[in-house]
Amino acid sequence: MMQPSARLAVVVKGWPRLSETFIAQELVALEEAGLALEIWSLRHPTDRKTHPLHDRLQAPVRYLPEYLKDEPMRVLRGVLAAMRRPSFRSAWRMLRQDYARDRTPNRLRRFGQACVLARELPADAPGLYAHFLHTPSSVARYAAILRGLPWSFSAHAKDIWTSPEWELREKLDPTCFGADFGATCTAFGAEHLRSLADTPTRVDLVYHGLDLERFPPPPERSVRQPGDPLALMSVGRLVEKKGFDRLIAAFALLPPELDWHWTHIGGGTLGDTLQAQAQAAGVADRITWRGACDQPEVIAAMRAADLFVLPSRIAADGDRDGLPNVLMEAASQKLPILSTPVSAIPEFIDSGTHGLLSDDAPQSLVDAILQLADDPARTARMGAAAYDRLLAEFRMQPGIAHLLARLRAMLEVAP
Repeated sequence: MMQPSARLAVVVKGWPRLSETFIAQELVALEEAGLALEIWSLRHPTDRKTHPLHDRLQAPVRYLPEYLKDEPMRVLRGVLAAMRRPSFRSAWRMLRQDYARDRTPNRLRRFGQACVLARELPADAPGLYAHFLHTPSSVARYAAILRGLPWSFSAHAKDIWTSPEWELREKLDPTCFGADFGATCTAFGAEHLRSLADTPTRVDLVYHGLDLERFPPPPERSVRQPGDPLALMSVGRLVEKKGFDRLIAAFALLPPELDWHWTHIGGGTLGDTLQAQAQAAGVADRITWRGACDQPEVIAAMRAADLFVLPSRIAADGDRDGLPNVLMEAASQKLPILSTPVSAIPEFIDSGTHGLLSDDAPQSLVDAILQLADDPARTARMGAAAYDRLLAEFRMQPGIAHLLARLRAMLEVAP
């Protein structure tokens, strides 16, 4: 039986991260529901800002060696301690099998981090829970083998669609030290993982939902007139799967009589490339790049905008969005939404009812923008309908209750 003082070890890629409010929201809610947590982060934070939500988490945060060479003595102590454990042979055999199929430094780094984690976990640690099914789950799995503990995961998007099938199957297979259970935030992802699991019940669909207590009530939006300026905005990392290159190409095709301006919030590796694209397309003076912003700044921008645009697409490496939380955040402010029917986005938005889903081709995006700009009353109705659906089907609490029950059941049988 789990002792009251025991803390569930939560393995995350980095803490805190502005782009992963869904993780912070979940962990704060689990903690406030009475689950004791300890955060183990594989990376140090890189964002200059944090959300107010991050300040609510009371759990201690520990950072594993981001690169093994940076803390050699800490890693050496972890490896030596691991080698003295009876379970080391099982963990080492698994590493050899994994490395034979994935000969990368990252694979070895995961094992080294796991050795440190297994050594430094408190003696009464009851289990591990990893956010993301790729690197964090690998570290959690190796550490769970070394310590003889149960582990579980929450899968999202990139980790599902860019991980090799053999690795997903084994992380879902109890005969390969797979997870006690896994949760994922979209029906689209859940169906895929269930097809790879030894039994479909090992994978749960748990929508993140939205904690509406963190958001102000939606503003009283006046219906924009067809000839009025159109304020568009987007929130998302500047990476391929968000499709902002296609959106900028679309902006260059908008008719000159449409008075528009686009505000982008978020950082990302393609920032310079996309800004250069906007300059070459002659639309740079109609764009504001705000960079990373905290939650109050994002909400204020949403309340001032007329249309939220997220042209998600499948990247060349297979990466894609799940159900982006920013769509639900936009809906919380009755901000009309234009997006694409990628992955799980249609699970929240029925095109024409709760927003508009368009092909991501630039001309298709142009046609959708003009359709929404020319019929402001219909566009406003879609924003209101998305808000109603958010209230009815995508609140945070049901998912948290389900996940809490799953985690407690796992910990109750922990050795």
